[in-house]
Amino acid sequence: MTSPGAETPLRLLIADDHVVVRAGLRALLEGEPDLDVVAEAGSGEEAVHLALERAPDVVLMDLRFAGAGQGMDGIEAVRRLAAVAPGRPVVMLTSYSGRADVVRALEAGARGYVLKAGPPEELFRAVRSAAAGGMGLAPEIVGDLVGRAVDPPTDLTHREKEVVRLMADGHSNRSIAESLFLSEATIKTHLVRIYRKLGVDNRAGAVTEAARRGLLDLTS
Repeated sequence: MTSPGAETPLRLLIADDHVVVRAGLRALLEGEPDLDVVAEAGSGEEAVHLALERAPDVVLMDLRFAGAGQGMDGIEAVRRLAAVAPGRPVVMLTSYSGRADVVRALEAGARGYVLKAGPPEELFRAVRSAAAGGMGLAPEIVGDLVGRAVDPPTDLTHREKEVVRLMADGHSNRSIAESLFLSEATIKTHLVRIYRKLGVDNRAGAVTEAARRGLLDLTS
């Protein structure tokens, strides 16, 4: 509740599939006098529906909903919102800081990207910035994007593509090493370079991003 004459709080929608996470975010956000949570969603579909129904000033969207294979993930929800409610600011709130995820979110129309493990002040800043028409990005994400713009990653080498292809086929590091007649230590070195070039931080992310870029065809 706001006192007479006080500025109207920003109305927020929290979209996350974990009830405990939503409860924690609500308590955190509503501790700020200018922020008010007006709705919660447990899926991408519900987030889109409530964003249209309740017309919040900002939507806080989880990047990956559990069971997203049976429904839309956070990125698709952002795209849907951009199509049906253009101008509705969305801030991605996630545990994932891989560059590929950040770029996909921003390309889909997100106005911010904040890590769940970050300090509350970054979340508040991102929400207020997005509501004002700006961009709300965690400092480490800004640094990563700027760093890669100045020193962009190069394409994967033929050997690195071989490693990614074998990962995509479900091979372990040991199996990849045996298939390519290399040591496991060498494979781990290749993985570090692959992750850096693709802007990811794990095997699944590397395979997904390589596939998205069309890098799994060794004839290319």
